[in-house]
Amino acid sequence: MTDIPRRAVSRSAKLASLPIGFAGRAALGLGKRVTGIASEVISAEVQQRTAEHLFSVLGQLKGGAMKFGQALSVFEAALPEEMAGPYRAALTKLQEAAPPMPAASVHKAIAASLGADWREHFREFNDKPAAAASIGQVHRGVWSDGRAVAVKVQYPGAGEALVSDLNQLGRLANLFRVIQPGLDVKPLVSELKARVVEELDYELEASAQRTFAEAYDSDDMIYVPPVVASSARVLVTEWIDGTPLADVISSGTEAERDAAGERMALLHFSAPHLTGGLLHADPHPGNFRILPDGRLAVLDFGAVARVPAGMLEQIGRLSRLALDGDAEGVLEGLRLEGFVKPDVEVDAQAILDYLVPILEPIAVEEFRFSRAWLRAEATRLANPRSAAYQLGRNLNLPPPYLLVHRVTLGSIGVLCQLEARARYREAVEEWLPGFAG
Repeated sequence: MTDIPRRAVSRSAKLASLPIGFAGRAALGLGKRVTGIASEVISAEVQQRTAEHLFSVLGQLKGGAMKFGQALSVFEAALPEEMAGPYRAALTKLQEAAPPMPAASVHKAIAASLGADWREHFREFNDKPAAAASIGQVHRGVWSDGRAVAVKVQYPGAGEALVSDLNQLGRLANLFRVIQPGLDVKPLVSELKARVVEELDYELEASAQRTFAEAYDSDDMIYVPPVVASSARVLVTEWIDGTPLADVISSGTEAERDAAGERMALLHFSAPHLTGGLLHADPHPGNFRILPDGRLAVLDFGAVARVPAGMLEQIGRLSRLALDGDAEGVLEGLRLEGFVKPDVEVDAQAILDYLVPILEPIAVEEFRFSRAWLRAEATRLANPRSAAYQLGRNLNLPPPYLLVHRVTLGSIGVLCQLEARARYREAVEEWLPGFAG
């Protein structure tokens, strides 16, 4: 494989293999009803095969297929525990690994971006990729000034592949109910498509990373590696050695997981204030490292949300009203923001009862996120027989809030994977405008 398979026919054929494989395995084991978020469950062996098949296809295709898998991975914590194991293992592999692009293709791509004399910029360049992601792979090198650097090279054909995959995945969205029956993936696919152009431009990514690096310069909790050089298809940044967040999730001590969660929450709430309205919008574990001094190193700024003016203050104000028990004030605010359409009649107290459990992490001085808590909330909100589910069908998610909503859910998913405990309310009081009053 010299680059991303570009032809829509060949990529669609691979993606089309998913329903065939799922159907065969479903015939073996689907149908057993269980409690929890999932309405169906299959045997451990069938789950294992399904997970391996799904993420093998996504990983091989790279592009939008792999990006979709990475976005989906943060919801793994909501799976019932008996289902989580096979998917957790496959998702972890997907987050940081994919079949590599050959060295010749890498050299050609770098030369096209940095010039035929590109090797003069490096003292060393390792042809073997250190990591592979959805639209590019990363190589380790040593810059001309002696700094260890990470060189991200975009796959040839990445743009065409992203559009092709996301269009196809939109048509196959119902297949992913095998993983999470309560998850509506169509808005996720649509939102990912809207960000394709931005993520393909490494110059735009470099600009965002420089902004974050400046914002967190000398910070004792968060570190963003500086940009060394950039072009539209090649990005060179300082190399980061550290413990992958996935390793902290799988084998870290309680103290290490708590500290990582505290820093994740701090990044999420402080970034828009410190960066002038930017939010790191790809919170899957593969994008984070824990440095030897305990700081959270943040990688990959291809996906960055630009938060509209006033949005965070509205979120903070409505959250405070909900925690204060002001049902009428919450309903009025939700109507003004478009969460409740003018022609929809809903009970104010029912809305409050719907929201308060979601806000539990910031209603108390200290909170431990957990898979069990997330599963319980997912069950409450996604079970068609629950009052919350019926109420939720009457609520709307305004387009300006979609990306912030997805990023927040992703961050919560990682915190639940970490089983992290911290004083999250303090971070909200300090950084979320409108919350403290």
